Amino acid sequence: MSPGYVGVAGLQVAQPLFDLIKDEIAPGTGVDPDSFWSSIGEISRKLEPKNKKLLEKRDSLQREIDAWHKERDSKPISMEEYKSFLYEIGYLIPEGPDFKVNTLNVDRELAEIAGPQLVVPLTIERFATNAANARWGSLYDALYGFDMIPEDRGAGKKGDGPGGYNSRRGARVIAYAKKFLDDVVALENGSHALVTRYKLDENKALVAVIGDGDETYLADRSQFAGFTETNGELAGVLLRNNGLHIEIQIDRDDETAGRYDSAGVKGILLEAAVTTIQDLEDSVSAVDADDKANAYRNWHKIMKGTLEAAFTKNGREMVRALNPDRTYLSPEGGEYTLPGRSLLLNRNVGIHLYTDAVLTEDGKPIPEGFLDAMVASLAAVHDLKRNGPLVNSRTGSVYFVKPKLHGPEEVAATVELFGDVEKALGLDENTIKIGIMDEERRTTVNLKECIRAAEERIVFINTGFLDRTGDEIHTSMYAGAMLRKEEIKQQQWLRAYEDWNVDIGIECGLPGHAQIGKGMWVMPDNLKAMYGAKIAHPQAGANTAWVPSPSAATIHAMHYHYVDVEGRQKELAGRDRASLEDILTIPLLDRELTTEEIQTELRNNAQGILGYVSRWVGQGVGCSKVPDIEGTNLMEDLATLRISSQHIANWLEWDIVAESQVGETFREMAAVVDGQNAHDENYSPMTDNFAGDEFRAALEIVSNGLDLPNGYTESVLRAHRLAVKKARG
Repeated sequence: MSPGYVGVAGLQVAQPLFDLIKDEIAPGTGVDPDSFWSSIGEISRKLEPKNKKLLEKRDSLQREIDAWHKERDSKPISMEEYKSFLYEIGYLIPEGPDFKVNTLNVDRELAEIAGPQLVVPLTIERFATNAANARWGSLYDALYGFDMIPEDRGAGKKGDGPGGYNSRRGARVIAYAKKFLDDVVALENGSHALVTRYKLDENKALVAVIGDGDETYLADRSQFAGFTETNGELAGVLLRNNGLHIEIQIDRDDETAGRYDSAGVKGILLEAAVTTIQDLEDSVSAVDADDKANAYRNWHKIMKGTLEAAFTKNGREMVRALNPDRTYLSPEGGEYTLPGRSLLLNRNVGIHLYTDAVLTEDGKPIPEGFLDAMVASLAAVHDLKRNGPLVNSRTGSVYFVKPKLHGPEEVAATVELFGDVEKALGLDENTIKIGIMDEERRTTVNLKECIRAAEERIVFINTGFLDRTGDEIHTSMYAGAMLRKEEIKQQQWLRAYEDWNVDIGIECGLPGHAQIGKGMWVMPDNLKAMYGAKIAHPQAGANTAWVPSPSAATIHAMHYHYVDVEGRQKELAGRDRASLEDILTIPLLDRELTTEEIQTELRNNAQGILGYVSRWVGQGVGCSKVPDIEGTNLMEDLATLRISSQHIANWLEWDIVAESQVGETFREMAAVVDGQNAHDENYSPMTDNFAGDEFRAALEIVSNGLDLPNGYTESVLRAHRLAVKKARG
């Protein structure tokens, strides 16, 4: 028996995980802890050999693709010859007949409502709580606190009002928000900016009083959904547009906005992050049983509705809990409630990761995704049994997002795993639903068959530029040197990939059953730019897209009021499918770069890698705002690391840069990153010790980039993070 492990059911289970299941998660589920571990053992013995073969197939296909490109020796690629080769080796598979998905018991947030989606590390209680609560966001706060409103002419964020409130800026915020109301929940006559009072008529219809007494109604009276009252006066007006809700909050005594508003409106709440992915994967640094137990504990508390986060704000100790549901009075009479929290999904790790948190009898790690699925499902039993004060899934489903799947065989293997988990925990068939991350090239080109493999469980597909591009580079490493990263974003393959995902999703009947999603906005402080760009996602037919913060979710929610995604998807259903040939067109460098262009690209990549890796390895931070070389904060995670490291590895292979140049640039950028983190007392400067784990890990993911399976960086990061944890005791 290995030290620190407990022997149970033929397994060796790390003590923190064993105790967590026995003392916290299992009680109340009806599942015996010993039976739970016995089931994990049985699943591992049955499915791990299949998992291993799937990983071997990835490597085998990559070797064949590498050899094909090497044999061509940089000759132009014939698309017909290339496609024929990919079919021959089984990378591309023939499409079967048309079909429609048949996922049942799907919550409306996934099946019907279009809106933003948050992704948050499950390891940090405060982030997990804030994200779950981001179902509703203050439009006033989001506009006031970010760059949507300019700070010129005395409209800065700091003022002399209560709590530093600037009424001049507040007036601009109110005007902006009222214009939004005019656009999406218009009045028959006049503007919301001119309203002096909201009231109900004798039939409980909403009336807006304009100026000294003119009365008007909503242009579309059906948009009035509910209200709240205080002392017989309206305190809240609930409106509905495109399936999303808007709450106008009224309080003339409010010391900030309410006292300055003609109608006493103190705030406008938007239904914002309709769904949230609580993440065990790319945004976390979880390398051992302690880390995993912490993440699982947070998920368990969320499923029981008891998660709390203690923090300090303005010198005060505070505790934030999960929000309750929201209750309104109906115009038709009686009360009704709306969810107070996002519908939560859990992103498990990919099939390539194994964990020593649980060992087989002979001391071998098990696939980490097996453990994620079993533990997260056991915790979700509390939600299914309604063991806590709050409810996540109202339809009795458990939602898992599965990343890094390569093709339909791997989707089918995941479906088989979920079926075995259901049997082990006594859950009904198809209780566990799957979200498929369309972020690997072999999944993209075979997307229809991937969806078919999960047609009774699928609730989500999405696109993600970063991981998808990282896999694009690694898959075609020996085809030639790649374009600069910013130029890759402009290539036809990427536009075709984004359209293809929507086309296939609509073709397979996802609308009404599942989300079709788009990827992350990576500049969390630049919401004005996000607002200008991200409306393209609902216009493209996506009913969700990722955002980096609750405030960003509130701003992005406005787009779903301006765009009727359901209608847009019906329009797109008639277009021709995007081109597979375009998707397969490799983004190869087609010109000679200048010395300055090369060095600028290298410096940007190196600085981003070091900025992220130094925190991941040194502090166990899996996702954070990392300043780029110009000082702009970017949300970095493993996906951004994969593309940057694979890009440098590609340029090394094709002699665009030299190994000595890479090393020199990394040392130069280490000094830049040290300076950017000088304020952080927990940060370990890399220039003090280039032999330290942080710096060595950053270099290794580049120097070993060709050999890392599919370009994944976790093996290097985990080894160095464990070394740091061991050294610090």
